[in-house]
Amino acid sequence: MNQVLMLLLWSLLVIFASASEEADWLTLRAPSAVFEGDRIDLICQKKTDKWKIQTMAYYKDGKELHFSNEVFNFSIPSAVLSDSGSYSCSATGKKYFWYNSKKSSSVKIQVQELFPYPVLTVSSFWPTEGSPVTLTCETQLSPQRSNAQLRYRLFRGGRALASSWSSSPELQLPAVWKEDSGSYWCQAETVTPRVIKQSLQTQIQVQRVPVSNVSLDIWAPKGMVIEGESLILLCSVAEGTGNITFSWHREDTGTSVGKKTQRSLSAEMEVPAVQESDAGRYYCRADNGHDPIQSKVLSICVRSPASRPVFILRVPGAQAMAGDMVELRCEAHRGSPPIMYRFYRENITLQNSLAPFGGGASFNLSLTMEHSGNYSCEADNGLGAQHSEAVTLSISGTRGYRRDGITARVLGALCGGLGFIVAVLLLYCGFHKVSGGHSATDAPRDASSANPQGSIRSSSLPDTEELQPEYVNVNPVDVDVVYSQVWSIQPPEDSANIRRTILENKDSHVIYSNIKET
Repeated sequence: MNQVLMLLLWSLLVIFASASEEADWLTLRAPSAVFEGDRIDLICQKKTDKWKIQTMAYYKDGKELHFSNEVFNFSIPSAVLSDSGSYSCSATGKKYFWYNSKKSSSVKIQVQELFPYPVLTVSSFWPTEGSPVTLTCETQLSPQRSNAQLRYRLFRGGRALASSWSSSPELQLPAVWKEDSGSYWCQAETVTPRVIKQSLQTQIQVQRVPVSNVSLDIWAPKGMVIEGESLILLCSVAEGTGNITFSWHREDTGTSVGKKTQRSLSAEMEVPAVQESDAGRYYCRADNGHDPIQSKVLSICVRSPASRPVFILRVPGAQAMAGDMVELRCEAHRGSPPIMYRFYRENITLQNSLAPFGGGASFNLSLTMEHSGNYSCEADNGLGAQHSEAVTLSISGTRGYRRDGITARVLGALCGGLGFIVAVLLLYCGFHKVSGGHSATDAPRDASSANPQGSIRSSSLPDTEELQPEYVNVNPVDVDVVYSQVWSIQPPEDSANIRRTILENKDSHVIYSNIKET
């Protein structure tokens, strides 16, 4: 009996001794150094094969992470800073008919920062419109992982400022505008392992500069505004940022003639073919959201080229004759003054005449036989000379007197009447002499029968020479009048002195009469 008891006690001692020897049969394996993005593998291992694992669980800081009815490893694919803590595992083992639950010792895991959260810095938080701004995403890799590669990306609101990641932490914005105001932030990441971190948001407020010193200028290809040519109206500001709305206005009509909105300090409005009706007073306005500013008023004068002049040559009668005074006139019906007129004969300049207020010009020319030829004129107001059509002038021979047809007929009628009176007086004198006792044989004969040439013989002068009348044809070209010269002589008492008296008084006893041709 005693022997049986001793055997049982011995067996119990062997069992308890064996259990005591395997009290620490469960252990947890974990990496010693962990950085953000690293993989963490937790392995719960038994030290002996005498125990058969029935269940297994993992813990972090005493909280169960996972439980399973089989053996497994617990992994964290990409460690983050919050994964730092004390990790352990537990398992239930069976040996023979004996079950034992065991928890491993705790393993402390500290996840180290691969790089700190980036900080976005800007060159100016209150930039002026049009000025550049530099954005920098600042961070730095841990010295233990300096071989990792960082790349960056910057954002405004929810929109990326670049289409892809960049290896440079800096982004240069050449010019910012009012609409670029907003929240900016950046991201930094490593490729292997892939860790992404984002900065806090930074506010940028872009300041707009109001427009000032608005001016209006004009530009014309030839330096002056010419009808039919192009004209450019240039509106500019000395200062002003953002989109500026430029508008052009005509003061005398109160109308707007053009409008443009663009991001620049000046804008142009072109008139392809300016007209004379476009002349007037103009100004422009500029507005970028503040109060609109107006330029000074500019007067625009449109000059029109001289039209083709009309050349007129006025002569006194139907036919130009040497000695006539003719008028040469040249006039351009359109064209801005002053206008210079030049008169030509056979392309030789005769005279220049300036019309300071427009209109035409003329001058008089006394004709000679050498003045026959082609005459023309030219009008020039500095915008291109215009030539008239040529007019041909033919000059006839000279003439002593020039009368029109009415004057010639009046003179002819007067002379005819005077001749009739002279003829009546002659007949009366002849009749008086015959009745006074003179011999019939000594009576004067009819002029037409006795003297076909028109001579008159005095019956009281038998011893004198026959006096022949002189015929003078005056101005035979234009007037059909023939003047005859007749002497009327009273017989003196001293017949011996008759001839001398006649000769001495020949010029003082001349009577003219006219005879029309039939």
